[in-house]
Amino acid sequence: LLFLVDFCLSTSVADMSASPALGHELIKKCNRTNARLCKLRLPHCELETPIFMPVGTMAAVKGLTVDELEALDVPIILGNTYHLALRPGTELLDELGGLHDFMGWRRSILTDSGGFQMVSLLKLANITEEGVTFQSPSDGSQMLLTPEKSIQLQNEIGADIIMALDDVVSSTTPDPARVQEAMHRTLRWIDRCIAAHKKPEKQNLFGIVQGGLDLELRASCCHELIKRNLPGYAIGGLSGGEAKDEFWKVVLCCTKLLPANKPRYCMGVGYPIDLVVCVALGVDMFDCVYPARTARFGVALTDNGNMQLKHKRYKKDKKPIEEDCCCSTCKTFSRAYLHCMVAKEQTGARLVTLHNIAYMMKLGRNMREAIRSGNFPEFVIDYFNRWYPQGDWPGWCKDALAAVGIELPQMDNSPVAKRRKVEEQGGGDGGGEGDEE
Repeated sequence: LLFLVDFCLSTSVADMSASPALGHELIKKCNRTNARLCKLRLPHCELETPIFMPVGTMAAVKGLTVDELEALDVPIILGNTYHLALRPGTELLDELGGLHDFMGWRRSILTDSGGFQMVSLLKLANITEEGVTFQSPSDGSQMLLTPEKSIQLQNEIGADIIMALDDVVSSTTPDPARVQEAMHRTLRWIDRCIAAHKKPEKQNLFGIVQGGLDLELRASCCHELIKRNLPGYAIGGLSGGEAKDEFWKVVLCCTKLLPANKPRYCMGVGYPIDLVVCVALGVDMFDCVYPARTARFGVALTDNGNMQLKHKRYKKDKKPIEEDCCCSTCKTFSRAYLHCMVAKEQTGARLVTLHNIAYMMKLGRNMREAIRSGNFPEFVIDYFNRWYPQGDWPGWCKDALAAVGIELPQMDNSPVAKRRKVEEQGGGDGGGEGDEE
């Protein structure tokens, strides 16, 4: 059966010509790594990559207004098709002019297909060749999400970039047959998505590479998706608890194969260190709830690692989160104030969320400028030095960066050197990414 499926896929595939809704320009590539600076022209704005996309699952990034997002120079956000279909409903969105008009957002939007809910709501989902049937976690109602239905919903939502429905399995699943089944089904579903797409002149359909941690399956999926000549491609099915040593190898496998003249999007990746490594591996676009979610636990993102604002060391600290940050939180409030607020007040979570999104925008901007100026490898080394002042680099980072030509230097780990480095970092807050929760 798999042989017949492969034969059909290799002899008859749907083909999307270059999308009139997307312009892609490769501005500059790092001369050592796979990092690249690109320009994307989308229906609602132009932007440069690498770029992080904040997640606004149900038409809002938690705690922030669209005016605040625009002030942070956020060019594109992400919405979730499954949740928007439940509330407020895509027919209403379509009637009101689409998600852009509904939420007052003038820039670009990317919508997930709803496929991730096959993992996050697995106990409430039944997956067949037709599609996936979800039981609503709120009222128990049933929704059959087929490739055709997912595209219809996304056409009604009106996002600049829409994602194909894929068969998503957990990256830690012990069942290789299920991973293989999901990859082949994803390829069959992409052709149904292409056929169902009614607005290719206004919306860009991206395909999603699946295949679990099996590099041969990933390569096969890449090759088949490339035949469809889609406007862009995403690497899916990662950031689900798999070992980082396997994570980066999958990313590199895909970026080596995906076309250079199309955007590459790594789904669900949002830890700053992960972004820096994945940009070096050749990824352009990222999304994750992490910056906003970790803010609600009092964690601020900085160039020196994660800052645990609930820690008593900040009780009397008059400095802002970051001296060189231009966000309104850092311009106005001290660490001492935020230490008090994050423990009990929603205001604290909102203020730290604003800073964290500002930080992710700054990180993307700094990486773009490093690529533009030709010193991206030096930027990476400096960034790791600041996050890990004692030189205790994660092994997977060292291996991943070495694979694209960056050797993290051996550090002086003497007590004097450690003390001097901590003093230079203003007390130091971190080596370590922290958990989402």
